[in-house]
Parts: sequence; C-alpha cells; structure tokens
Amino acid sequence: MIIKDPNTLPDKWGKRPSDRSLGELLQAGVIALDKPSGPTSHQVTAWVRDAVHAEKVSHGGTLDPYVSGVLPICLGKAVRLTDIVLSSDKEYVCLMRLHKDVPEDRAVSVIKKFIGRIYQLPPVRSAVKRQIRIRTIRELEVLEIRGREILFRVSCDAGTYIRTLCTDIGEALGCGANMIELRRTRSGVMDESVATTMHDIMDAYIFWQQMGREKWLRSIIMPMEVLVEPLPKIIIKPTAVDAICHGADLNVQGIHMLDEDIRKNALVALMTARGELVAVGKMLMSTPKIMSSEQGKAVDINRVFMERGHYPKMWRFSTDIDELKAPIDENHY
Repeated sequence: MIIKDPNTLPDKWGKRPSDRSLGELLQAGVIALDKPSGPTSHQVTAWVRDAVHAEKVSHGGTLDPYVSGVLPICLGKAVRLTDIVLSSDKEYVCLMRLHKDVPEDRAVSVIKKFIGRIYQLPPVRSAVKRQIRIRTIRELEVLEIRGREILFRVSCDAGTYIRTLCTDIGEALGCGANMIELRRTRSGVMDESVATTMHDIMDAYIFWQQMGREKWLRSIIMPMEVLVEPLPKIIIKPTAVDAICHGADLNVQGIHMLDEDIRKNALVALMTARGELVAVGKMLMSTPKIMSSEQGKAVDINRVFMERGHYPKMWRFSTDIDELKAPIDENHY
C-alpha cells in the first residue's frame, strides 16, 4: 500500500476481527457452507439461520437443488455485503456427457477454445432475463476422460451457466453434450478447504451453548471482512472513523494508506489499521489524484458497517494531542 500520511496517530482504540467474541461474529460473520445435493439454496440458508439463531441471513450465489459445493452464508450486518459475494468469480468441477464418441485430443482441443470471453444465453429455466451475455472463462482444465464422460474444472465470472457451457461445447464438437453433475469448489475467496457441513454447524453451536466450548464454532464463522478481500482498500486515520460512522464521506485528509492504482468510481473498502471494516463506498478520485491532493472528497460512502462510538469523536470535539500521543499499552495489541 502507499502511505498518504506517515504522521497518522497510532490506532489504540480498535479491535482486530480475530479478537471478536462469538456473539460479535454471529452478528457480523460469514459461513462457507458445503451445500449438499437436494435442498434449494433458500432451504439450507433458512436451516443455518435456525441452527445458529441468527436474525438476519442471506446466501451469496444460488446453487440449483442438485448442485453441491461452497455456498457463502452471510449473518447479521454481513447480509449487506451479499452483492459483493454475488459478483465474485467462481470455480466449479463439472461432469459432462457427450452424446457421441469423439477423439480425446479433439475434445480437449475444442474445450480449450472456450477459455476467454464467451457469449451465453441463459437457459429457459433461469432467474434472469434471457438475453445474450458476455462472460469470461479464466481457466478450463480437463481432469479426466472416460469414454463419453468428461470431468473438467472451470474458473469463471459470476453468472456463468455451466449447464449452458456444456451445451455449447457439445454443439462445437458437433455431437451434443449435457451436464451430469456439478460442484462449486470456490466462491470468491472461499473454497472447499474452509467449507463446513450443516451437521457440523449445528453440533458446533450446541457445543458452545451447552458446554462452553467455542473453538469449533469459532473456526466455522469467519468475520465479515473476508467478503471485502477482493476489493481495493483504504486505511483511514483513527481520527476519521467515527465521523464516517455518523454519515460523513471520506476526505483526503482522513486517509492513512491506500492500495496502488485504484481507479475513479471503483468500489472500495474503508478499513482501520487493525483490519476492521468501517464502510464501503465509491472512489471519487484515483490513487494518483489522492496522492497529489491535500484536500477534497475522496470516497462517497454508501454503506457503513461499524457502530457509532467504537472510536472516539475526535472529529467533533477538540482533543488534547499530547494525550492522543501518549505511550500505547502494547498488551492491548
């Protein structure tokens, strides 16, 4: 990151996301659910809500009933970040069946031609309007071929229909093809390695409630900050945090550090030096413009996640600077 103001006061008021209590995680966390084949995404989301007694839940990216794999479940305040999860790239493992025999080398050659920007028409039974859309296939790797069945891994944009991809591959091969089985192995930054089953969620919650053992449940619920990892970030000064919590936009004077090459109009996450998410907003200046400016509005805030009063109101009342610069208790870090 680029340092905008090296003389920023050290942050001695915040709390690292990893230091939050389980109650706080349940109010602003995310679970990577390993959805089984059978129930709908809505059904498993409601089940998780009841299992952890959460008031607000949402899922990030619908999986068809007979598709399994990673389904992010947002809890509490994290529900307001669902759109970021929905727009994150995805990865799948798919089993496709060809309708006629095709030489393996030709099948692999044609499949690889689908890497890059492709045109897709959503299937008839879909939740979106049926019109041609452009999607990007970043990786498409054939894992195994057995007769007419082809197992492949695909990394792609959100909103890519793998069932349609199989149909299009079959047409390109001239033999026809259809999807047999599909599993999502990654959604944004969450992959199978952090996914957990519905039974584990319930058991971990009971262990915490009845036996006071929180380690298991803590390993399942991640802080909401993981959802903004794909976004460019700005580290704001502790003196500007509470002003943003009260509805102010971020000015250049409130920036401590920021990512390189953030473009104007980009969605950006505002963080404290301790890694806490404060707000999300739209850049009104690019990184070079911010670095060359001493004043002006830098970010238009559209969503605030931190509670008021978490940081002192240094923006409103005069403060003893000597007190702010007093030695910091290292045990607090």
